[in-house]
Amino acid sequence: MTQTPSRRTSLALLAALTLLGSASLTGCNSAPSTIKIGVAQPLSGPLAALGKDMLNGVELAVEELNKEGFQIKGKIVKLEVVAVDDHADAKAGVDAAKQLVDAGVSVVIGHLNSGVSIAAAPIYAEKSIPQLAISTNPKYTELGLPTTLRLVANDKLQAKAIGSFSASQFPATRYATVDDGTPYGKDLAAGAASELTKAKKEIVAQGTFDEKTVKFDEFAAKLKEAKAEALISTLSDFQLVALLEALGKIDYNRITVLGADTVKTPDMLKGAGLASSLYVTSPILEPREFPAGKAFLDRYRTKFQTVPAYAGHYSYDATFVVASAIKRAESGKPEAILQALRKIDGYAPVTGSMKWDDKGEQRYGVIGVYQARGGNWESRVRSDSW
Repeated sequence: MTQTPSRRTSLALLAALTLLGSASLTGCNSAPSTIKIGVAQPLSGPLAALGKDMLNGVELAVEELNKEGFQIKGKIVKLEVVAVDDHADAKAGVDAAKQLVDAGVSVVIGHLNSGVSIAAAPIYAEKSIPQLAISTNPKYTELGLPTTLRLVANDKLQAKAIGSFSASQFPATRYATVDDGTPYGKDLAAGAASELTKAKKEIVAQGTFDEKTVKFDEFAAKLKEAKAEALISTLSDFQLVALLEALGKIDYNRITVLGADTVKTPDMLKGAGLASSLYVTSPILEPREFPAGKAFLDRYRTKFQTVPAYAGHYSYDATFVVASAIKRAESGKPEAILQALRKIDGYAPVTGSMKWDDKGEQRYGVIGVYQARGGNWESRVRSDSW
């Protein structure tokens, strides 16, 4: 039968639409040319050294992955870092999260501060963007969002470590606690006090300040009056140094101090002589504690002309685990990467491996206790079962 012109036109149009549909599907399944990794950290202000270290870890990993020729489905894909400053502030952190979402990132390594991570988490969750945070407050994963993943052990374990170690190793019976008023600092100090009370230690003084306070003369006098023998601090490093200097002014620096992970820094080591003994608990283990740590430190020093200030090796490892998830998902879409991360037991070049439980907690998280000695943090004990 001879086809009419209109029928021939309809068939041609149908064929063209079929080809177009096939091409569109192929395009959807093809690997993207670029995948953006967001980094949200405090890049200015008192905590800038810690935030910059986290950013450095990501940048070093991305440089190495791109140099190796990162591929999805046999196609070279460029990984790109998009960094924003969250100013260690919850409101600024929300704005930073929105910036990253608008920039089209597929995953975020952020934030440092628990209060900022908690505030920003719903922004990422709305777009199914995985959020890998170094923050330690348990409330972060208790939000019930599928996108919240923690890189280290949480503060429930750290509080137990503070109580267990200090109660068994310090001769002190009269304790004081001080915190920076943030969700991280306040809750960790409260948890530590609870553990110490269980160990029959007396809490003779407590102080709460904001995260910017550096004037501690009144609190120092309070510690002296209460005859505190040991101080548990969840202040930041610059604040704890200021407090120890205030204690020195009144000749009361013969006190044992146990700080939390935000004081396990090179800057804090400079103030170690201001106390009779200075210890820290931290879910951030030193790079040198791992077999691959020395090689990482050599590469880090070569690129940045400095040593890591905090947890750059964890953000470095997290980037490699993210890269593995992207390859497994064969996609740059956030929801696909998230599904892969939730299932992965990922190879982490420095620390060994990263794996998350159903809540987003790190299965391999541990707490270390360190003492300031000879200009270094010397490992005393580490455990994942306190």
